[in-house]
Order: sequence, then C-alpha cells, then structure tokens
Amino acid sequence: MNAIPPPAAMDAKEIIARRVAMELRDRTLVNLGIGLPTLVARYVPAGISVAFQSENGIIGFGAPPPEGMEDPNLTDAGGGFISALPGAVSFDSAMSFMLIRGGHLDMTVLGGLQVDAAGRLANWMVPGTLVPGMGGAMDLVAGARRVIVAMQHSARGESKIVPELTLPATAARPVTLVVTDLAVLEPTPQGLLLKERAPGVTVAQILAQTAASLVLPAEVPEMRLHGMPRRLATATLRSRSSRSHS
Repeated sequence: MNAIPPPAAMDAKEIIARRVAMELRDRTLVNLGIGLPTLVARYVPAGISVAFQSENGIIGFGAPPPEGMEDPNLTDAGGGFISALPGAVSFDSAMSFMLIRGGHLDMTVLGGLQVDAAGRLANWMVPGTLVPGMGGAMDLVAGARRVIVAMQHSARGESKIVPELTLPATAARPVTLVVTDLAVLEPTPQGLLLKERAPGVTVAQILAQTAASLVLPAEVPEMRLHGMPRRLATATLRSRSSRSHS
C-alpha cells in the first residue's frame, strides 16, 4: 500500500503517474518508457497483476530500490535503477523488440515533448541537440495496443499540446490517451477531447495553457488519482496551483 503524501509533498509528476496507474489492467504486459513513466510502477492498484517491460530486455520489474540497494545489472532502458520482482526474466534486445513489433504489448506509457491536435506524438529529439537515436519510441507507438502519453502540460511557459507538431514526429499513428498534470485528453476524429480535469483545476485554466483547440463535453469530471481520496486530491492541486501563481 502506497502511503498518501501530504499535499505540500505532491508534484506534477506524481499526479500524472497516479492517474496513469488507473489505466493499468489485470494480467497485462505494459512497457514503461524512461523518465516520468517509470513512476507508474509505484502505484499499481491493489488486486491486479501487471508485468512491466523495458525495451533493454526485462519483463517483471518494479519500482526503484531503496538507496544503497541498487544493482548495476538491473536498469531500465534509460539506465535508471529498477527492482526485479519474483518471476522476472531478462533477455536480449532482439527478443525485446520482437515482443514490441509483434504486437504483444498491451500498453506502453511514454513521455512526450509535444502532442498535436491529431494525437500525434513527438518525443525523441529536439532539432539542434545531440541524440544517440530514436531508441524504441517509434516501435512502441506503432506496436503497442494502447499508447499513453505521460507528460507535463507545459514547459518553459509554452504549451506542449499544440495544433501541429513543430518537432519531429515519433510515428504517424495517434496515441490513445494523454495524461498531464492538468488534464486527460483523448484523440478523436473531431480533435482532442477533454475527458478529465485535474482536481482543483478549471476548464478555463486548461484552455489557457493549451495551444491546440479542444473538444469540450457538457461536463468535464475531475481526474481519478490512484490512492488519493477526492478531497485530498483537490486540496493538493489547489495548493500546488497557489504556489505556482505566488
């Protein structure tokens, strides 16, 4: 059981990870990308069994170990330390990408630099910066049954939800769902549907920080967060919002 932190200790990444965890389903194979997506492993809902996969060749990893217990032979694709759960298995990258490209992943959770109005993701490079390569992002977006983007809504004062990508696209296929610290968005033929808003965040605040046009339903419910009573979630986001405007 994950203890609920006090509101002052919550941050945007934890809000996103707790919401993404609500998308996990029992007896599924789920890839967690590097960075923010790895936090999802901390918030697996009770009563379900999920096998987490990393493209460097492991199935069955868990949250990072306590400080001092790290094993240099147990890392995710980004080099971050992970733990191996009972029954975990390791294999080479050829087998790992066979699983990805063969359509055997039920879901992948990836970070993002931009998502456009059509639901296309850009997450692998910024022009003018040195990158070693695309990694597994293109294969994951093309091969997983569901693609969840976990990212903050804005960066450096600019929205990451844009009308058209200005960064290189990861794949032509639209993603399944976008979870940010402000909202949950679903790509549809009509555009990005605003499905949920973070507790304590108004639709007007979301629109003000979104460059792309959104499809607005009659009502936008509050975001469900794993392990957090609704009142606590509301207080948390209001506290965080107040700090950001102070």
